[in-house]
Amino acid sequence: MRIRATVAAASGALALSAFVVPAAHAADAPSYKTEAVKALSASGKSAFTASTAADLGVSFSDFKIASAIKVGTTNHVSTTVTYTLTHGANYDISSDDFANGPFIYKGSSPETADNVLFGDAPADCTATSSTTATCTGLIDIYPGDDELINSDAGTWSGGALAIQYSTNDSTVQSGLGATNVQRYSKLTVNASPEPVKKGKTITVTGKLSRANWEDHEYHGYTNQSVALQFRKAGSSTYTTLKTIKSDSTGYLKTTTTASVDGYYRYSFAGTSTTPAVNATGDFVDVQ
Repeated sequence: MRIRATVAAASGALALSAFVVPAAHAADAPSYKTEAVKALSASGKSAFTASTAADLGVSFSDFKIASAIKVGTTNHVSTTVTYTLTHGANYDISSDDFANGPFIYKGSSPETADNVLFGDAPADCTATSSTTATCTGLIDIYPGDDELINSDAGTWSGGALAIQYSTNDSTVQSGLGATNVQRYSKLTVNASPEPVKKGKTITVTGKLSRANWEDHEYHGYTNQSVALQFRKAGSSTYTTLKTIKSDSTGYLKTTTTASVDGYYRYSFAGTSTTPAVNATGDFVDVQ
């Protein structure tokens, strides 16, 4: 099980509630991740001031990350981050003594973040000039190791850091981008009876659920608007028939009138904390 902890930096309390390497992966985790944590919780200096950035003469720009990261209950999830690294002309970023990579944090700043997530390994960089490089790194998330709690869902900010192992010097830059870390959603549907006579009533049931990062199960998403949609056989387009709300367990139930053969599905538009999802259409033969 993953350990959550709080570290105090010299500049103030730095709440990094999810930066410890998961115990299940600690044996083979690269040293980069440990050093990245140290950069964010640097003892004796602030890892978030311009003076730190001057130590390495490194800056980051053109930070790009997915608009949303969908995380389930147990499976490892990673998302790619790209950015430009700018450094002094006399600095060798290919040295084994140097590493850099992205991170994301939940909160207004890294200093007060509720949670911070890194990549397992440093970014790969390709020089584009004597002072710039394009870099690609990952954010790695292990929900099964308790890296997230439900309140973590929503908007996270992005940053990047660079470290020099031999001197413990580092550059940390925050506020470079944003992403939504979302609780993965599921949606089911069942239309009956099948077959049905034209003009008769069809009952359509289903359930909307989403990942719970604290007990690693899926639970009903309550009081959410969900559209009942229909696609006529031979067509590729769904049309919304009505919108209903999920009940206290995420359960969905409504009725409609049979007219022609086709597929019924429920469709959820999503929220900032939970991604959109469509149920697989259920075919009804109308006789």
